[in-house]
Amino acid sequence: MTVSNLIDGRAIAEDIHRETVERIARLREKGVQPGLAFVRVGEDPASKVYVGMKERMCARLGIRSELHLLPEQTSQTELLALLDRLNADPRLHGVLVQAPLPRHIDSATVFAAVLPSKDVDGFHPTNVGKLMLGDPSGFAPCTPAGVHELLIRSQTPIQGAEVVILGRGNIVGKPMLSILIQKSRTANATVTLCHSLSRDIPGRCRQADILIAAIGVPEFVKALMVKPGAVVIDVGVNRVEDPSAKSGYRLVGDVDFAAVQPLAGRITPNPGGVGPMTIAMLMRNTVRAAEVATGIPPAV
Repeated sequence: MTVSNLIDGRAIAEDIHRETVERIARLREKGVQPGLAFVRVGEDPASKVYVGMKERMCARLGIRSELHLLPEQTSQTELLALLDRLNADPRLHGVLVQAPLPRHIDSATVFAAVLPSKDVDGFHPTNVGKLMLGDPSGFAPCTPAGVHELLIRSQTPIQGAEVVILGRGNIVGKPMLSILIQKSRTANATVTLCHSLSRDIPGRCRQADILIAAIGVPEFVKALMVKPGAVVIDVGVNRVEDPSAKSGYRLVGDVDFAAVQPLAGRITPNPGGVGPMTIAMLMRNTVRAAEVATGIPPAV
């Protein structure tokens, strides 16, 4: 497989981590250590893996982290009480509630209970509104912010580009649209957001200079859906059965990589594309929250 057209998310994430470490060092010179709290409810296997990865990155970079594990039967009232305590803790600059939550808990209520200034996941309605308005004082959700950084740092032309986003979720699709339509030298794209009821999705995809797949369907994007030379970003993480794998399954993206990669101008691998960027942006958001909370600006 040729790698000449791959957008290496791991390498770009490492660049961001190096920048973040410099900012952490500046904070620690002033006696401040960024702090991030993780809250996980229940024993969802994927959530355990994701939180573990984030904890290890905190330890590596020098961010103090603490994990709050709650049983599946935890009530919404109990969870909100914990968030009140974390919001009030001055040692914590970020609070992350890992999704998914148990069905008896309303996610929107929980995400809105985290202080906007500590909402490093970018899910609070205040931060959602700031993102739509182009107000940089808010926090953008980590995955779409990571995709944006991938495009910028891979020198992908965004201004005036035709972008198609597959998936209208609150975590990726909608905020991705908000980021790319802003009047900015790193945006100014024309964006089409497709969903399950969109007509002629393959035809719309073939018009895209940049195609972002976040639809949650294994290998949904086929070669016939991609314009030759397009930049293809695969956000999907899907579990499919694989009897030959020790676990009995394997993970695939939303893009049929083997078929699409030869056509694409640039493409993210999966894994190794968007995933590392999501964690990098979480770490960066946490450090920025610490800078804002303590009034210590990053070095110019």
